[in-house]
Amino acid sequence: MTKANSIELELFKNIFISISEEMGAVLERTSLSPNIKERKDFSCALFNRKGETFAQGSHIPVHLGAMPLSVQASLKTIDYKDGDLVILNDPYRGGTHLPDITCISPVFDSGKLCFFVANRAHHSDVGGMTPGSMPLASEIFQEGVIIPPLKLRRKNKLNQELLGLLLANVRTPNERKGDLMAQIASNNKGKNRLQEVIKKFGLYKIYKYSRAIQDYTEKFLRDAIKNIPNGKYDFTDFMDDDGFNSSPVKISVQISIDNDEASIDFSKSDSQVKGGINANYAVTYSAVLYVFRSLIPEDIPFNTGLIRPLTIVAPKGKVVNAVFPAATAAGNVETSQRIVDVLLGALSKAIPQKIPAASSGTMNNVTFGGYDSKLKSSFAYYETIGGGMGAGEGASGQSGVHTHMTNSLNTPLEAMENYLPLKINKYSLRHGSGGKGEFKGGEGIIREYEFFVPTHVSIMSERRKFSPYGLQGGEEGKKGKNTLISKGKKRVLDSKVNLQVKPGDILRIETPGGGGYGKKT
Repeated sequence: MTKANSIELELFKNIFISISEEMGAVLERTSLSPNIKERKDFSCALFNRKGETFAQGSHIPVHLGAMPLSVQASLKTIDYKDGDLVILNDPYRGGTHLPDITCISPVFDSGKLCFFVANRAHHSDVGGMTPGSMPLASEIFQEGVIIPPLKLRRKNKLNQELLGLLLANVRTPNERKGDLMAQIASNNKGKNRLQEVIKKFGLYKIYKYSRAIQDYTEKFLRDAIKNIPNGKYDFTDFMDDDGFNSSPVKISVQISIDNDEASIDFSKSDSQVKGGINANYAVTYSAVLYVFRSLIPEDIPFNTGLIRPLTIVAPKGKVVNAVFPAATAAGNVETSQRIVDVLLGALSKAIPQKIPAASSGTMNNVTFGGYDSKLKSSFAYYETIGGGMGAGEGASGQSGVHTHMTNSLNTPLEAMENYLPLKINKYSLRHGSGGKGEFKGGEGIIREYEFFVPTHVSIMSERRKFSPYGLQGGEEGKKGKNTLISKGKKRVLDSKVNLQVKPGDILRIETPGGGGYGKKT
């Protein structure tokens, strides 16, 4: 373990985090799409020269846990030079799903590669079979353009040929270009700030504290694991289906605790499936880190130190470690949530007073696009919708919030209606959807879209068949529901669907409530 002065450790922890947060501020303010500017569906972090995280902003958990695997994958094929910027989205090289594009910039000092800065942002369209690039697909090629690690900038010069290729494969090229330029600006800010810190304090000290922070995080997690009784703890839950077959898909885990280490074994989970709920290893890795970080009450930095006490067993070909060319669009956003649910369910058997009931368990993904004849341009949009948080010991669940692997905001209705040919007829809490108990689960959300032009819609949602579980005698949260209202007629939709809607059609999304906690007396 790196020896470090505790005062300096706190100082550098906050310096590094502030750099990540400033990168996020630049990305938010300079981006074009509502998904990045309004919903803040992006993440920023700092990495050592091995591609290990040592600092990150308070952004999206599913991005941040997976990003080091992207940096490490790029190191296998890229010879980084000063002024380069590498872009990738390949889920089989550390990406999460194709709309999440990662930009990586090296940081040099005196000609020596020292660190990396990187950001990941969800783009509203990256091509594929449907607008928004979140389709009900059976292989990854249908989901959009696949980007292996490639240099978008070489020695500070933009690679126009690569940019042109990418923009030729998306429905909204101007917006995509604007968001990519914002990602470049974000990395430039992070790179410049880190170089300023190196110049002020010296490279040796920055190296020292980038390592010390990882050791610091590792120590806190080991102490937290020591407080869990030794033993093996199992839990199983199910995804509704994969969108093609109505059969449920099992996610199963066994957590083994041995002193200050934990083994997390997903071997009994189902094999990968035809539909796009397959999670790649980076997503599963990220979910595991998130859950174990949540066991630590102290405000510690999230970094690669978290993985050191953990062993993840996720056999290739399972739905939690799919292999190419499996479709993965919903693995990042839906299966990640169920992985969290089973991990918390298993831990509830070991430390029941510390683990809350299940939250809504879905990001309720809605993507749509088409052609706006008034503006004479194509549009594509993506958003997630919150739900109910699970209740816990001493506290009811919050209502209408994003939980667990998502940390994004909602798009303000005014911004959405100004940007898109539609209106939001209703946006409210779904009263009565939270599970009953001594402490009540949070309420879900009702959101209604009325479309003004012919529009293609894709929905990727969960918890429409299996309710969020309650704990310690608390009741389940209410299942979600998707409904299309066309000419006054209502049609209940499957949890995963591609459909074409007409002007005047209304899409109603009712999201699940959180589970209750404890018996109601």
